[in-house]
Amino acid sequence: MAIFDFDKEVNRKNTGAIKFDWDVKMGKEGLIPLWVADMDFETPDFIIDAIKERASQGVFGYTEPLDDYYEAVIDWFKRNHNWSIDKEAILTAPGVVYALTIAIEAFTKPGDAIIIQEPVYYLFRKMSAHNNRKVVNSELLYKEGQYEMNLDDFEKKIVENNVKMYILCNPHNPGGRVWTKDELIAVGNICKNHNVLVFADEIHCDLTYEGHDYTPFASISEEFANFSVAGTSASKSFNLAGLQLSNTIIHNKELRDKYKKAFDASGYSEPSIFGVVATKAAYTKGDEWLKEAKEYIKGNIDFVKNYIDDNIPGVEMMVPQGTYLVWLDFSKISDNYREIENLIEKKAKLWLDSGLMFGHSGRLWQRINVACPRSIVEKAMNQLAFAVNEYMKNEM
Repeated sequence: MAIFDFDKEVNRKNTGAIKFDWDVKMGKEGLIPLWVADMDFETPDFIIDAIKERASQGVFGYTEPLDDYYEAVIDWFKRNHNWSIDKEAILTAPGVVYALTIAIEAFTKPGDAIIIQEPVYYLFRKMSAHNNRKVVNSELLYKEGQYEMNLDDFEKKIVENNVKMYILCNPHNPGGRVWTKDELIAVGNICKNHNVLVFADEIHCDLTYEGHDYTPFASISEEFANFSVAGTSASKSFNLAGLQLSNTIIHNKELRDKYKKAFDASGYSEPSIFGVVATKAAYTKGDEWLKEAKEYIKGNIDFVKNYIDDNIPGVEMMVPQGTYLVWLDFSKISDNYREIENLIEKKAKLWLDSGLMFGHSGRLWQRINVACPRSIVEKAMNQLAFAVNEYMKNEM
């Protein structure tokens, strides 16, 4: 019997939530917002209570995490992912994207090449380019409904461009692939052989489904740990993004010192008080909540898959092995991404993430966030079915 209520609809309007309150700013009034990657589920009481208890102390000065915070992080990854982490390897940051930007500054120089695998989280390209690095893309292969890495192309482009850093997304956003250990070993060996540092964005690591276990890149071997940096956070798992806290895991002391130097130069110092409190509560008391949240989200994923198969011919869904993000292929509906986006917004009245933002190969796709009450998912699917079927009638 479920303990937590994920069917409850929480009114996030007029709270500053960008998912809901950017509608006027973005010209999305009247649309169901299923875009930005945060959950619409109510935060569990054990996290709210921890925040209230800390708030009741009444003083919010400069604060550093105590040992019990690090113990919570270490225990969580050992217990859930069989990853042994030393306290010294854990560095806090206000977010994984911030940590990635620091890593770009620490481990590459302006003009250096960074390799990514599109379609992929758009800030990989954006933050690399903003920091005057050359972005190299090794396109993922789409085979039998899932993405695969093109390892021959990956290595070829590393050599041709003298690549210095690889940004790995595991689990993958937007496709939801959870890369296998063998896949990670293969891509890791290429990076090792060509002296490419790996930044592993593993922010969705806790959100994987049966048969698809997340393997931390650095846990594969001491050798891999020595040329990699991991970005992790409780923010996706427990919906804490607004509390601005992540953990950067760097086992190699030389890399860690370089990262710290760049981090200090950025002017950021102590982490968010409430981010520390919430993360510690999540990692010490959150097992059952996360288990039920994943079961509920998987139910939403299954609902969307079955609904599309039964009611929306022409739209295909990449079944995610992890994350709460669903990647929808509209290429059989239209080969014009502007028509697809018009259909989604003007006809279906949905606010999704345009696939184009994840790279050119994603232009005929849309990303939908299903971490919300099923009633909202059902309404969205009904609107999408009506819009697509009307569009197809007119095209015939």
